[in-house]
Amino acid sequence: MVDTHTHEHHHHHHGADPAVQRYTAAVITVSDRGSRGEREDASGPVLVDLLAKRGYEVVDTRIVPDDRGQIAEALRSEVARDVALVLTTGGTGFSPRDVTPEATMSVCERMAPGIPEAMRAASMAITSHGCLSREVAGLVAGTLIVNLPGSPKAARENIEAVIDPIAHGLRILRGGPADCAQ
Repeated sequence: MVDTHTHEHHHHHHGADPAVQRYTAAVITVSDRGSRGEREDASGPVLVDLLAKRGYEVVDTRIVPDDRGQIAEALRSEVARDVALVLTTGGTGFSPRDVTPEATMSVCERMAPGIPEAMRAASMAITSHGCLSREVAGLVAGTLIVNLPGSPKAARENIEAVIDPIAHGLRILRGGPADCAQ
């Protein structure tokens, strides 16, 4: 009887934790006004909450201005800390100040175009303006960086479209016992 209970509990633990391993994550909000304290960051907390509910350990959040050098520096510092998943929110539109994708590309060693393609496809189902998003995703060392839009609603919709395959991608990127299982 006791054995059965223990086994069930053990099995339940694995069922409740699909990643098996808790990956670290960071959220970087890119906003001139936010970095100056003139505007409350709405998207960052939404993403932190979503990541926590998905079992990620959010180890850092920060707000940086729409400055290519400062965005790249923030990304590199997360890579240096070996953060598995870095989400950025903001700075991905057509405004002259929107340089998050360029900063991200300057840091990444390899790009992962399927992730923003899937996000744009999901956005296009909601609004034709989805085609105007310039988000990129890429890899550097053991870190996956994914750009998201600045609006909390769009950021949530975009990450929800790709969060499941991202978990599989991180297992492949970072290696581990799950490599052959899927």
